[in-house]
Amino acid sequence: MKRGRETSGSRPFVNQAIISRELRPSGRYSRPMIRPLFALFTLQSAVLAAELPKNLPQAIPLWENGAPGSEARKTEAEQVEGTNVCNIHNPTLTPFVPAADKASGTAVIICPGGGHSKLCLGHEGYALAEWFKERGIAAFVLKYRLAREKGSTYTIQDHAMADARRAIRLIRSRADEWHVKTDRLGILGFSAGGELAAFAAMKNDPGQKDAADPIERQSSRPDFQALIYPGTSGLFNAEKGMPPLFIAAGYSDRPDISEGMATLYLKYKAAGVKAEMHMYANAGHGFGYRPDAKPSAAARWPERFTEWLIDSGLLK
Repeated sequence: MKRGRETSGSRPFVNQAIISRELRPSGRYSRPMIRPLFALFTLQSAVLAAELPKNLPQAIPLWENGAPGSEARKTEAEQVEGTNVCNIHNPTLTPFVPAADKASGTAVIICPGGGHSKLCLGHEGYALAEWFKERGIAAFVLKYRLAREKGSTYTIQDHAMADARRAIRLIRSRADEWHVKTDRLGILGFSAGGELAAFAAMKNDPGQKDAADPIERQSSRPDFQALIYPGTSGLFNAEKGMPPLFIAAGYSDRPDISEGMATLYLKYKAAGVKAEMHMYANAGHGFGYRPDAKPSAAARWPERFTEWLIDSGLLK
């Protein structure tokens, strides 16, 4: 370890660099390679900083006795790596609910992305939920079962979608408790989670009025949908009477998103369903929401979303 070079008018940079030299076969040492310690510290700090908040609201299981088909694994621990979570067998909602005097009555379910192999709860989950809560919008982060995790026996349509529809019903069943208007409950999804939001808007039901489980008596139809760079857009369709649509994506994303969202917008236009699209020229995939993001148009998409809710009569 050597002392770094002084700069004019400043104190020496002590312990600012690691200087290493390799012994070559000729017996001579190679030229010194300087590896700044600050780079190592920066990397270490980033790793340490990438973790989930400690004081999250209590997560609520979607089914009291375990999700259908996963009852035997409901007590199995989730696996957390940084801000990502996997091994989800007991799907839950984490509620971020504003106080009664701050509540607007509007609520949104947030479905994080992660390719159906993990959930990216940092920039596609809890931070955005807190942002909504601060603005009087109740937000609920959904942990759904993962169909593409290694060794998974789940499917998107039979399990992840069952979780999404159950989440909508559960919130409606507790609307009074959470100060939510049952006709102002929507679903928002990022990437793989955007698939769930789109499918929830495409296929839903009014509930079973004679169901023994009171939650199942509620409608699973969202009142609005927000698709933030969702995948598999070729599977999405639009029909008259579907919930209004908000889209945000990046110009530099892969074609099924950067071009697919434009196609989807036109499908909604043809079906007579209100839709608004924001295609950000300088964004790609995964911009999500980060409170400390560098200022950009894409970073401010939540503001455009709340404006759309207001314009649509869904936020008052």
